[in-house]
Amino acid sequence: MKNQNKVFVLEGKVQHYQWGGFTYLPELLGIDNPKGEPFAEYWLGAHSQAPSLIKNDGSLAELIANDPAVLGEKVKNTFGTLPYLLKILDVKDMLSIQVHPSKEMAVKGFAAENAAGIQPTASNRNYKDDNHKPELMVALGDFWLLHGFRPVQSMHKMLDSIPELQFLLEVFGDGDYKELYKEVMEMSQEEVNRRLGPLLERIVPVYEAGKLQKSAPDFWAARAALTFKNGEDIDRGIFSVYLLNLVFLQKGEAIFQDAGILHAYLEGQNVEIMANSDNVLRGGLTPKHIDVPELLKHVSFHAVEPKVIVGTTLNGFEKKFFSPAADFELSQLLIEKDSSKSLYTPTTDILIVLEGKLVAEEENAGSQNPIIVDKGGSLLLTAEARIRLESPTGAVLYRATVPS
Repeated sequence: MKNQNKVFVLEGKVQHYQWGGFTYLPELLGIDNPKGEPFAEYWLGAHSQAPSLIKNDGSLAELIANDPAVLGEKVKNTFGTLPYLLKILDVKDMLSIQVHPSKEMAVKGFAAENAAGIQPTASNRNYKDDNHKPELMVALGDFWLLHGFRPVQSMHKMLDSIPELQFLLEVFGDGDYKELYKEVMEMSQEEVNRRLGPLLERIVPVYEAGKLQKSAPDFWAARAALTFKNGEDIDRGIFSVYLLNLVFLQKGEAIFQDAGILHAYLEGQNVEIMANSDNVLRGGLTPKHIDVPELLKHVSFHAVEPKVIVGTTLNGFEKKFFSPAADFELSQLLIEKDSSKSLYTPTTDILIVLEGKLVAEEENAGSQNPIIVDKGGSLLLTAEARIRLESPTGAVLYRATVPS
Protein backbone atom coordinates (compact mmCIF):
# COMPACT_ATOMS: atom_id res chain seq x y z
CA MET A 1 0.00 0.00 0.00
CA LYS A 2 1.34 3.42 -0.96
CA ASN A 3 0.02 5.21 2.13
CA GLN A 4 1.74 4.50 5.43
CA ASN A 5 -0.91 6.29 7.46
CA LYS A 6 -4.33 4.69 7.51
CA VAL A 7 -6.38 7.38 9.29
CA PHE A 8 -7.21 10.73 7.69
CA VAL A 9 -9.41 13.74 8.37
CA LEU A 10 -12.25 13.77 5.82
CA GLU A 11 -14.39 16.67 4.63
CA GLY A 12 -17.71 16.06 2.87
CA LYS A 13 -19.80 18.15 0.50
CA VAL A 14 -23.03 20.00 1.29
CA GLN A 15 -25.93 19.81 -1.18
CA HIS A 16 -28.19 22.88 -1.13
CA TYR A 17 -31.44 21.33 -2.38
CA GLN A 18 -34.53 23.48 -1.87
CA TRP A 19 -36.20 21.05 0.54
CA GLY A 20 -33.39 21.34 3.10
CA GLY A 21 -33.44 23.17 6.42
CA PHE A 22 -31.45 26.25 7.32
CA THR A 23 -29.90 25.50 10.72
CA TYR A 24 -29.37 21.79 11.46
CA LEU A 25 -26.46 21.06 9.14
CA PRO A 26 -24.73 24.44 9.63
CA GLU A 27 -24.84 23.90 13.40
CA LEU A 28 -23.63 20.30 13.09
CA LEU A 29 -20.75 21.27 10.79
CA GLY A 30 -19.89 24.46 12.66
CA ILE A 31 -20.26 26.75 9.67
CA ASP A 32 -22.20 29.96 9.06
CA ASN A 33 -25.15 30.34 6.70
CA PRO A 34 -25.21 34.10 6.12
CA LYS A 35 -27.17 33.82 2.85
CA GLY A 36 -29.88 31.68 4.44
CA GLU A 37 -29.34 28.85 1.96
CA PRO A 38 -31.08 25.51 2.41
CA PHE A 39 -28.65 22.86 3.68
CA ALA A 40 -30.27 19.57 2.62
CA GLU A 41 -27.59 16.86 2.54
CA TYR A 42 -24.01 16.34 3.65
CA TRP A 43 -22.26 13.74 1.47
CA LEU A 44 -19.34 11.59 2.59
CA GLY A 45 -17.95 9.25 -0.04
CA ALA A 46 -16.31 8.99 -3.45
CA HIS A 47 -19.32 9.70 -5.69
CA SER A 48 -18.19 11.50 -8.85
CA GLN A 49 -20.80 14.22 -8.32
CA ALA A 50 -19.36 15.33 -4.98
CA PRO A 51 -16.30 13.36 -3.76
CA SER A 52 -15.14 14.03 -0.22
CA LEU A 53 -11.79 15.69 0.37
CA ILE A 54 -8.94 14.26 2.43
CA LYS A 55 -7.20 16.95 4.43
CA ASN A 56 -3.99 17.97 2.64
CA ASP A 57 -4.23 14.98 0.29
CA GLY A 58 -6.75 15.50 -2.55
CA SER A 59 -10.09 13.73 -2.90
CA LEU A 60 -11.19 10.31 -1.67
CA ALA A 61 -11.99 9.34 -5.27
CA GLU A 62 -8.43 10.17 -6.32
CA LEU A 63 -6.96 8.22 -3.40
CA ILE A 64 -8.90 5.10 -4.38
CA ALA A 65 -8.10 5.49 -8.09
CA ASN A 66 -4.39 5.88 -7.36
CA ASP A 67 -4.22 3.14 -4.72
CA PRO A 68 -7.15 0.66 -4.85
CA ALA A 69 -5.45 -1.37 -2.10
CA VAL A 70 -6.91 1.09 0.43
CA LEU A 71 -10.23 -0.72 -0.13
CA GLY A 72 -8.89 -4.07 1.03
CA GLU A 73 -8.74 -7.15 -1.20
CA LYS A 74 -12.39 -8.22 -0.93
CA VAL A 75 -13.93 -4.83 -1.66
CA LYS A 76 -11.36 -4.02 -4.34
CA ASN A 77 -12.08 -7.28 -6.16
CA THR A 78 -15.86 -7.17 -5.68
CA PHE A 79 -16.64 -3.52 -6.35
CA GLY A 80 -13.45 -1.86 -7.58
CA THR A 81 -14.37 1.36 -5.79
CA LEU A 82 -16.00 2.58 -2.58
CA PRO A 83 -19.45 0.95 -2.89
CA TYR A 84 -21.36 3.21 -0.50
CA LEU A 85 -22.28 6.84 0.07
CA LEU A 86 -22.92 8.18 3.58
CA LYS A 87 -25.18 11.19 4.11
CA ILE A 88 -26.72 13.35 6.80
CA LEU A 89 -30.10 14.76 5.74
CA ASP A 90 -32.21 17.62 7.07
CA VAL A 91 -35.69 17.30 5.56
CA LYS A 92 -37.62 20.53 6.06
CA ASP A 93 -39.96 20.13 3.09
CA MET A 94 -41.26 16.86 1.67
CA LEU A 95 -39.14 14.99 -0.85
CA SER A 96 -40.53 13.50 -4.04
CA ILE A 97 -42.34 10.17 -4.22
CA GLN A 98 -39.58 8.00 -5.65
CA VAL A 99 -38.25 4.56 -6.40
CA HIS A 100 -34.77 3.22 -7.16
CA PRO A 101 -33.86 0.67 -9.84
CA SER A 102 -32.31 -2.75 -9.37
CA LYS A 103 -28.71 -3.21 -10.49
CA GLU A 104 -29.78 -5.04 -13.65
CA MET A 105 -32.31 -2.37 -14.60
CA ALA A 106 -29.87 0.45 -13.83
CA VAL A 107 -27.25 -1.06 -16.16
CA LYS A 108 -29.82 -1.39 -18.98
CA GLY A 109 -31.34 2.05 -18.44
CA PHE A 110 -28.00 3.85 -18.21
CA ALA A 111 -26.74 2.19 -21.40
CA ALA A 112 -29.97 2.97 -23.26
CA GLU A 113 -29.89 6.66 -22.35
CA ASN A 114 -26.23 6.88 -23.31
CA ALA A 115 -27.01 5.25 -26.66
CA ALA A 116 -29.86 7.73 -27.17
CA GLY A 117 -27.43 10.61 -26.67
CA ILE A 118 -29.15 12.02 -23.58
CA GLN A 119 -26.65 14.26 -21.80
CA PRO A 120 -25.68 13.26 -18.22
CA THR A 121 -26.97 16.59 -16.87
CA ALA A 122 -30.17 16.69 -18.96
CA SER A 123 -33.35 17.36 -16.96
CA ASN A 124 -35.08 14.38 -18.60
CA ARG A 125 -32.28 11.96 -17.70
CA ASN A 126 -33.51 9.04 -15.55
CA TYR A 127 -30.21 7.23 -14.95
CA LYS A 128 -27.19 9.15 -13.65
CA ASP A 129 -25.10 5.97 -13.38
CA ASP A 130 -25.34 2.20 -13.82
CA ASN A 131 -25.77 1.26 -10.17
CA HIS A 132 -28.65 0.30 -7.90
CA LYS A 133 -29.45 2.36 -4.82
CA PRO A 134 -30.66 0.37 -1.80
CA GLU A 135 -30.86 2.68 1.23
CA LEU A 136 -30.78 2.43 5.00
CA MET A 137 -31.62 5.39 7.23
CA VAL A 138 -31.46 5.95 10.98
CA ALA A 139 -33.58 8.71 12.51
CA LEU A 140 -31.68 11.39 14.44
CA GLY A 141 -34.92 12.63 16.01
CA ASP A 142 -38.62 12.36 15.17
CA PHE A 143 -38.82 11.38 11.50
CA TRP A 144 -41.77 10.90 9.13
CA LEU A 145 -41.77 9.08 5.80
CA LEU A 146 -43.88 7.17 3.31
CA HIS A 147 -42.75 3.59 2.70
CA GLY A 148 -44.29 0.99 0.39
CA PHE A 149 -47.91 0.24 -0.47
CA ARG A 150 -50.37 -0.27 2.37
CA PRO A 151 -51.50 -3.86 3.05
CA VAL A 152 -54.80 -4.81 1.41
CA GLN A 153 -57.02 -4.31 4.46
CA SER A 154 -55.39 -1.00 5.31
CA MET A 155 -55.73 0.17 1.70
CA HIS A 156 -59.44 -0.69 1.62
CA LYS A 157 -60.02 1.14 4.90
CA MET A 158 -58.08 4.20 3.74
CA LEU A 159 -59.79 4.52 0.36
CA ASP A 160 -63.20 3.96 1.88
CA SER A 161 -62.61 6.61 4.55
CA ILE A 162 -61.83 9.38 2.02
CA PRO A 163 -65.00 10.17 0.02
CA GLU A 164 -63.00 11.71 -2.83
CA LEU A 165 -60.92 8.52 -3.22
CA GLN A 166 -63.69 5.93 -3.02
CA PHE A 167 -63.68 5.66 -6.82
CA LEU A 168 -60.35 3.82 -6.50
CA LEU A 169 -61.87 0.95 -4.50
CA GLU A 170 -63.20 -0.71 -7.64
CA VAL A 171 -59.84 -0.28 -9.39
CA PHE A 172 -57.96 -1.83 -6.47
CA GLY A 173 -60.41 -4.70 -6.03
CA ASP A 174 -58.96 -7.48 -3.88
CA GLY A 175 -55.42 -6.16 -4.14
CA ASP A 176 -54.47 -5.04 -7.65
CA TYR A 177 -51.68 -2.63 -6.74
CA LYS A 178 -50.46 -2.29 -10.32
CA GLU A 179 -53.82 -1.18 -11.71
CA LEU A 180 -54.36 1.14 -8.75
CA TYR A 181 -51.03 2.91 -9.20
CA LYS A 182 -51.31 3.00 -13.00
CA GLU A 183 -54.73 4.60 -12.63
CA VAL A 184 -53.44 7.57 -10.67
CA MET A 185 -50.15 7.92 -12.57
CA GLU A 186 -51.63 7.69 -16.09
CA MET A 187 -54.64 9.85 -15.28
CA SER A 188 -54.90 13.07 -17.30
CA GLN A 189 -53.98 16.26 -15.46
CA GLU A 190 -57.55 17.47 -15.94
CA GLU A 191 -58.83 14.35 -14.16
CA VAL A 192 -56.25 14.72 -11.38
CA ASN A 193 -57.50 18.24 -10.75
CA ARG A 194 -61.14 17.10 -10.81
CA ARG A 195 -60.54 14.23 -8.36
CA LEU A 196 -58.18 15.93 -5.91
CA GLY A 197 -59.62 19.45 -6.03
CA PRO A 198 -62.60 18.75 -3.72
CA LEU A 199 -60.36 16.82 -1.31
CA LEU A 200 -57.93 19.71 -0.99
CA GLU A 201 -60.73 22.25 -0.64
CA ARG A 202 -61.90 20.23 2.34
CA ILE A 203 -58.58 19.50 4.11
CA VAL A 204 -56.32 22.49 3.40
CA PRO A 205 -58.33 24.92 5.59
CA VAL A 206 -58.27 22.36 8.42
CA TYR A 207 -54.48 22.03 8.02
CA GLU A 208 -54.01 25.80 7.99
CA ALA A 209 -56.08 26.04 11.18
CA GLY A 210 -53.64 23.64 12.86
CA LYS A 211 -56.29 20.99 13.43
CA LEU A 212 -54.60 18.04 11.69
CA GLN A 213 -52.15 15.66 13.35
CA LYS A 214 -49.02 14.41 11.59
CA SER A 215 -50.27 10.86 12.07
CA ALA A 216 -53.07 11.63 9.57
CA PRO A 217 -52.38 11.39 5.80
CA ASP A 218 -54.59 14.47 5.37
CA PHE A 219 -51.88 16.50 7.15
CA TRP A 220 -49.22 15.57 4.58
CA ALA A 221 -51.59 15.77 1.61
CA ALA A 222 -52.53 19.33 2.57
CA ARG A 223 -48.89 20.27 3.17
CA ALA A 224 -47.96 18.78 -0.22
CA ALA A 225 -50.70 20.76 -1.93
CA LEU A 226 -49.29 24.00 -0.53
CA THR A 227 -45.63 23.08 -1.04
CA PHE A 228 -45.97 21.92 -4.65
CA LYS A 229 -48.65 24.32 -5.85
CA ASN A 230 -48.32 24.92 -9.59
CA GLY A 231 -51.01 27.27 -10.79
CA GLU A 232 -54.30 25.43 -11.14
CA ASP A 233 -52.68 22.01 -11.58
CA ILE A 234 -52.53 19.64 -8.60
CA ASP A 235 -49.56 17.33 -8.08
CA ARG A 236 -50.67 13.72 -8.65
CA GLY A 237 -48.18 12.59 -5.98
CA ILE A 238 -50.85 13.54 -3.44
CA PHE A 239 -52.63 10.28 -4.29
CA SER A 240 -49.56 8.38 -3.06
CA VAL A 241 -49.77 10.02 0.36
CA TYR A 242 -52.88 7.87 0.90
CA LEU A 243 -51.68 4.74 -0.94
CA LEU A 244 -48.38 4.32 0.92
CA ASN A 245 -47.67 3.45 4.56
CA LEU A 246 -47.18 6.53 6.74
CA VAL A 247 -44.27 5.66 9.05
CA PHE A 248 -43.03 7.46 12.16
CA LEU A 249 -39.54 6.72 13.46
CA GLN A 250 -38.14 7.80 16.80
CA LYS A 251 -34.49 8.69 17.34
CA GLY A 252 -32.30 5.63 16.84
CA GLU A 253 -34.84 3.66 14.80
CA ALA A 254 -33.97 2.66 11.24
CA ILE A 255 -35.63 1.43 8.06
CA PHE A 256 -34.30 -0.19 4.86
CA GLN A 257 -35.58 0.63 1.38
CA ASP A 258 -34.69 -1.76 -1.42
CA ALA A 259 -35.14 -1.43 -5.17
CA GLY A 260 -38.78 -1.09 -6.20
CA ILE A 261 -40.14 0.29 -2.92
CA LEU A 262 -41.98 3.57 -3.41
CA HIS A 263 -41.08 6.00 -0.64
CA ALA A 264 -40.72 9.65 0.32
CA TYR A 265 -39.09 11.42 3.25
CA LEU A 266 -41.50 13.90 4.80
CA GLU A 267 -39.80 15.60 7.76
CA GLY A 268 -36.86 15.25 10.13
CA GLN A 269 -33.13 14.55 10.21
CA ASN A 270 -31.43 11.25 9.53
CA VAL A 271 -28.14 9.54 8.78
CA GLU A 272 -28.45 7.61 5.55
CA ILE A 273 -26.24 5.10 3.77
CA MET A 274 -26.79 3.79 0.27
CA ALA A 275 -25.08 2.17 -2.65
CA ASN A 276 -22.87 4.66 -4.47
CA SER A 277 -25.54 5.92 -6.88
CA ASP A 278 -27.80 8.86 -7.62
CA ASN A 279 -30.47 6.99 -9.61
CA VAL A 280 -33.99 8.18 -8.78
CA LEU A 281 -37.26 7.71 -10.68
CA ARG A 282 -39.91 10.09 -9.42
CA GLY A 283 -43.65 9.70 -9.02
CA GLY A 284 -44.81 13.12 -7.85
CA LEU A 285 -44.42 15.80 -5.17
CA THR A 286 -41.76 17.42 -7.32
CA PRO A 287 -41.34 19.94 -10.14
CA LYS A 288 -38.67 17.64 -11.60
CA HIS A 289 -38.97 15.23 -14.52
CA ILE A 290 -41.43 12.34 -14.14
CA ASP A 291 -41.22 9.52 -16.69
CA VAL A 292 -44.32 7.46 -15.89
CA PRO A 293 -43.66 4.51 -18.26
CA GLU A 294 -40.11 4.15 -16.93
CA LEU A 295 -41.27 4.56 -13.34
CA LEU A 296 -43.81 1.76 -13.70
CA LYS A 297 -41.07 -0.64 -14.86
CA HIS A 298 -39.42 -0.40 -11.44
CA VAL A 299 -42.21 -0.27 -8.87
CA SER A 300 -42.79 -3.40 -6.77
CA PHE A 301 -46.55 -3.85 -6.89
CA HIS A 302 -47.10 -5.61 -3.59
CA ALA A 303 -48.08 -4.79 -0.03
CA VAL A 304 -45.35 -3.74 2.39
CA GLU A 305 -45.37 -4.15 6.15
CA PRO A 306 -42.80 -1.58 7.31
CA LYS A 307 -40.02 -3.21 9.33
CA VAL A 308 -38.45 -0.87 11.87
CA ILE A 309 -34.84 -1.81 12.66
CA VAL A 310 -33.67 -1.03 16.19
CA GLY A 311 -30.06 -2.13 15.81
CA THR A 312 -28.05 -4.88 17.48
CA THR A 313 -25.32 -4.11 20.02
CA LEU A 314 -22.47 -6.54 19.44
CA ASN A 315 -19.49 -5.44 21.51
CA GLY A 316 -20.78 -3.07 24.14
CA PHE A 317 -20.17 0.15 22.20
CA GLU A 318 -21.13 -0.54 18.58
CA LYS A 319 -24.75 -0.98 17.50
CA LYS A 320 -25.19 -2.35 13.97
CA PHE A 321 -28.21 -1.79 11.77
CA PHE A 322 -28.26 -4.90 9.61
CA SER A 323 -29.77 -4.93 6.11
CA PRO A 324 -29.70 -7.24 3.07
CA ALA A 325 -27.39 -4.87 1.17
CA ALA A 326 -23.94 -6.19 0.25
CA ASP A 327 -22.70 -2.68 -0.56
CA PHE A 328 -22.77 -1.17 2.91
CA GLU A 329 -23.21 -1.53 6.64
CA LEU A 330 -24.05 1.20 9.14
CA SER A 331 -23.45 1.24 12.86
CA GLN A 332 -23.58 3.68 15.77
CA LEU A 333 -20.60 3.95 18.11
CA LEU A 334 -20.98 5.22 21.66
CA ILE A 335 -17.69 6.27 23.26
CA GLU A 336 -18.17 6.97 26.95
CA LYS A 337 -16.38 9.85 28.62
CA ASP A 338 -12.72 9.07 29.38
CA SER A 339 -13.07 5.52 28.02
CA SER A 340 -10.94 3.90 25.32
CA LYS A 341 -12.18 1.62 22.52
CA SER A 342 -10.28 -0.16 19.77
CA LEU A 343 -11.50 -0.42 16.19
CA TYR A 344 -10.22 -2.44 13.23
CA THR A 345 -11.39 -2.34 9.63
CA PRO A 346 -10.49 -4.67 6.74
CA THR A 347 -11.77 -2.10 4.23
CA THR A 348 -12.33 1.65 3.86
CA ASP A 349 -14.56 3.07 6.62
CA ILE A 350 -15.96 6.55 7.20
CA LEU A 351 -16.74 7.86 10.69
CA ILE A 352 -18.76 11.00 11.43
CA VAL A 353 -19.11 12.49 14.92
CA LEU A 354 -22.62 13.72 15.71
CA GLU A 355 -22.19 14.46 19.41
CA GLY A 356 -19.17 15.26 21.57
CA LYS A 357 -15.45 15.32 20.86
CA LEU A 358 -13.43 12.35 19.60
CA VAL A 359 -9.71 11.61 19.91
CA ALA A 360 -8.47 9.02 17.42
CA GLU A 361 -5.00 7.53 17.49
CA GLU A 362 -3.70 4.97 15.05
CA GLU A 363 -2.19 2.03 16.90
CA ASN A 364 1.45 1.31 16.06
CA ALA A 365 1.68 4.64 14.26
CA GLY A 366 4.93 5.69 15.83
CA SER A 367 5.15 9.42 16.44
CA GLN A 368 1.94 10.37 14.62
CA ASN A 369 -0.08 12.77 16.76
CA PRO A 370 -3.63 11.86 17.79
CA ILE A 371 -6.37 13.30 15.60
CA ILE A 372 -8.98 15.39 17.43
CA VAL A 373 -12.41 15.44 15.80
CA ASP A 374 -15.13 17.81 16.98
CA LYS A 375 -18.87 17.47 16.43
CA GLY A 376 -19.59 17.29 12.71
CA GLY A 377 -16.07 16.12 11.88
CA SER A 378 -15.27 12.97 9.92
CA LEU A 379 -12.49 10.42 9.62
CA LEU A 380 -11.43 8.10 6.83
CA LEU A 381 -10.01 4.71 7.82
CA THR A 382 -8.31 2.70 5.08
CA ALA A 383 -7.91 -1.08 4.95
CA GLU A 384 -6.13 -2.75 7.88
CA ALA A 385 -6.43 0.35 10.06
CA ARG A 386 -6.32 -0.24 13.81
CA ILE A 387 -7.24 2.78 15.88
CA ARG A 388 -7.98 3.66 19.46
CA LEU A 389 -10.94 5.96 20.10
CA GLU A 390 -11.29 8.10 23.22
CA SER A 391 -13.47 11.03 24.22
CA PRO A 392 -13.05 13.67 26.94
CA THR A 393 -16.77 14.46 26.68
CA GLY A 394 -18.45 11.25 25.57
CA ALA A 395 -19.17 10.93 21.85
CA VAL A 396 -21.77 9.53 19.45
CA LEU A 397 -20.60 8.67 15.96
CA TYR A 398 -21.74 6.67 12.98
CA ARG A 399 -19.57 4.22 11.06
CA ALA A 400 -20.01 3.36 7.39
CA THR A 401 -18.31 0.21 6.12
CA VAL A 402 -18.83 -2.82 3.88
CA PRO A 403 -20.02 -6.14 5.39
CA SER A 404 -17.05 -8.44 5.95
